[in-house]
Amino acid sequence: MSSRVLDAKAVADQCFDRSAFGLLCVCAFASMASLRVCDAMLPLLAAEFSATTGEAAKVISGFALAYGVLQLFFGPLGDRYGKARVVGLATLACTVGSVSAALSQTLGWLTLSRVAMGVAAAGIIPLTMAWIGDSVSYESRQEVLAKMLGATVLGMVCGQWFGGLISEWMGWRTAFGLLAAVFLASGAALTKRVNASERSVAAFPESVLQRLKFVIASGWAKVILLITCIEGMFAFSALAFIPSHLHARFGLSMTWAGAVVALYGVGGLAYSRGARGLLRRLGEAGLAKLGAVSLLIAFMAIAFAQAWWWAIPACLLAGFGFYALHNTLQTNATQMAPQARGTAMSLFSCVLFLGQSIGVLLAAELVDGSSEETVFATAAVGLFVLGLLFALLVSRRGKRMAVI
Repeated sequence: MSSRVLDAKAVADQCFDRSAFGLLCVCAFASMASLRVCDAMLPLLAAEFSATTGEAAKVISGFALAYGVLQLFFGPLGDRYGKARVVGLATLACTVGSVSAALSQTLGWLTLSRVAMGVAAAGIIPLTMAWIGDSVSYESRQEVLAKMLGATVLGMVCGQWFGGLISEWMGWRTAFGLLAAVFLASGAALTKRVNASERSVAAFPESVLQRLKFVIASGWAKVILLITCIEGMFAFSALAFIPSHLHARFGLSMTWAGAVVALYGVGGLAYSRGARGLLRRLGEAGLAKLGAVSLLIAFMAIAFAQAWWWAIPACLLAGFGFYALHNTLQTNATQMAPQARGTAMSLFSCVLFLGQSIGVLLAAELVDGSSEETVFATAAVGLFVLGLLFALLVSRRGKRMAVI
């Protein structure tokens, strides 16, 4: 590496605002917790509002739909007005949605409040990744993204576990009240910090459509987005059916089955803690290969498990492997279009969400026509091949860039 590159890296890393990064991570934590907080409270909501579980599940689907659709709206806003500023304002907007949810008197009111939360939360995680891309040199970026990933995975785990726990002990309204407090504190602190320092960025290109065209103009961006979509299809379709598989095949209660699947997030946390050393030892291509092999072993173990406890190490390994692969994709995505990074990362998140939705629908058809074991085995092989292919492409691209 030339001295000029080293100097640029040093300057970029010295300018990194660690306090703002910490606040952004808290915002990302709260965003992911809000996405998962209703998973375990559906029976309580159904009883509270005299509704079926399916009707109560609209509080989840409504949030998810709004969260997915609004991804592309926030990217251009972040590029134009400042990414951290937009994250702070979106977090404050989530406070309003959370308070409204806690005060809901009908299921319809609660559902609309969750939709509002999904609309606002869509602007937090993608723009946080884009902010990291703007603030950290590429050589250090994957390590920093892994730390942010740790915050989001912790939010997912807390949303699933503590959301149900607090709802059972203190009532579901308390869970939304606590979320509102976290949103308010982190959003206000972040907005106060960045309003004094972050400047607006001139729009380039001017329209959203032009921005999207600009992002996908390069062949490498198309590759990243396609692989991300397929990754979401395989990984999340398999993950969605693990609880029902453990319940149907081994008689495990849905509560314990959900707890086992939550270990997927613990595996992701383990990766985030070890990402720095793994990256230095293996490099980007090596991390992608490690993720591919881990996912193959994990989902094959679940597919052919002879006892329910096989799923414990398998879910841990699946979480570790997924985030090893996904974190490498994220890092490359931050470089798809540096001039419109907010739009690029929003498109990245939107494509991942689209892949999840398609994957679950296809997996449901496969379960009805074959078995859940087929879904897990298909995901195992698909993610293995995908990860190895991506590792090969990253390695070749690295060699070409080194020559240039």
